[in-house]
Amino acid sequence: MAYNELVKNFKRIRDYMREFYVYGFKSRDEFNKKSARSYDDERRRLESWLGDYMQFRQTAEGKNMFLSIDSRLTKHNPLFKAWKTKSFTDGDITLHFIIMDILSEPGISMALGEITDVIDEYLSKFSNPRMFDESTVRKKLKKYVSLGILTSKKQGKTVYYQRAESVDLPDKSMLDYFSEVLPCGVIGSYLLDKTESSESNFAFKHHYITGTMDSEILYLIFNAIREKKSVTLETVNKKKMLITEDNVIPIKVMISAQSGRQYLMAYAPRIKRIKSFRTDNIVSIKLKDKCERFDELQEQLKKMQPHIWGVSTQGSPGSRMEHVEFTIHYADNEKFIRRRLEREKRCGIVEHIDDNTSRFSVDVFDSSEVIPWIRTFICRIMDIQFSNKELENQF
Repeated sequence: MAYNELVKNFKRIRDYMREFYVYGFKSRDEFNKKSARSYDDERRRLESWLGDYMQFRQTAEGKNMFLSIDSRLTKHNPLFKAWKTKSFTDGDITLHFIIMDILSEPGISMALGEITDVIDEYLSKFSNPRMFDESTVRKKLKKYVSLGILTSKKQGKTVYYQRAESVDLPDKSMLDYFSEVLPCGVIGSYLLDKTESSESNFAFKHHYITGTMDSEILYLIFNAIREKKSVTLETVNKKKMLITEDNVIPIKVMISAQSGRQYLMAYAPRIKRIKSFRTDNIVSIKLKDKCERFDELQEQLKKMQPHIWGVSTQGSPGSRMEHVEFTIHYADNEKFIRRRLEREKRCGIVEHIDDNTSRFSVDVFDSSEVIPWIRTFICRIMDIQFSNKELENQF
C-alpha cells in the first residue's frame, strides 16, 4: 500500500493541516496544488491521527472535509500528534536501539571503533545481518551528541562517547501549561508523554492550537536569535501564491494575546528597517552568518516598542509618529468600561476627566492598528481625532 502514516517532510503536512483546519471547507477538486492521489494520501494520514476531529459537509460542489476541534472538550492540543509520527529507516531504528543498549550502563565510555565492533557482534547473530561502516555509525553518534542524547570527550586523538545523564522531569503541571501555551509547546508535550497521568489541570477559554504547525520555524528562529545570526526567509503571499526570498536579522518573536498569531520582528537590510513577518507565512528558514549589529538592532527595536500598537513598524526611530486621541462617556453602571481602558491601553495613556468620562491618547507608528480596538467603544465615543486625516475620514 502506497499510503504511510509516517512523515518524511513536515512542510507538506503543515500545508494540508492548515488547509483542513485553518482554511477548511474545500472539496477534493479544489485542492489543485497536488494530484488527487496526493490529496487522498494526506487526508488519510490526517484521519489516522485526528479521526475523532475530522468532519465533512456535503455541498453542491462536493464533499468538503475539515477539522473541528472544541477547546472546551479538548484539554491537550491534538495537532501535536503530527510531530510524533516522523518516519525512519530500518537502519535508523536498528542503530538506535543497539547504541542505546551498548551505552546503557552509567559511566560506560567507548570509542567509535569499539562501538562499531560491538554493533557487528550484535548483528552477527542474525542469518542475513545488516552491517554498518564506521562512517555511518560516526554520523549517528554525532547526531545524538548534538541532540544531547550522548556526550563526547576527546582523549588524545580519540573521541569517546557515553550516555548523557538523565535529568528529572519538571513538575507535571508546569509541562501541562507549557505544552499548551508557550511557543514550541510540542517539546512540553513530548516530556508530558513520559509522565504517568494524561489528565490536565487546565482548561482554556481561548486555546490557540494552530501555532504548533509553526514549531519548526520558531525553533530555527530562536536558534538564530540566540546565536545572533542572520537568516534567509522564504515567505508566501497567500493571495498571489508567490514565494519570495528575503535576507533578514531576527530580533524578537511577538505573539498576539488576542488572536494567538505569532510574528517574527526582524531587520530587513533591503528596506533598511525593522518589519514583522507572520510565522505561518514563512515557508522555510536557513541560518547564515553571525550579525555584528545584532545588539544594536535589538536596542533599536526596544526603543521602538513604546510606539508599536501591534507589530506594524511603518515608521522608524526619529520619524513622525501618528497621534490618536478619543474621549468616551459611560453610565454609572458601566465602570467596567473604565477598567477596560486601563487594562487594554497597551502603550497609550488614559486620563479620567470625571467619574463617567475618560480620554485615551497614543503616539504610534501605524494608527490603523488601533482602529479595531477603538470600534469596540463606538457607541460611547464623544470625540475622536487622528493626526492621519485620511484614516480619520475613513473612521
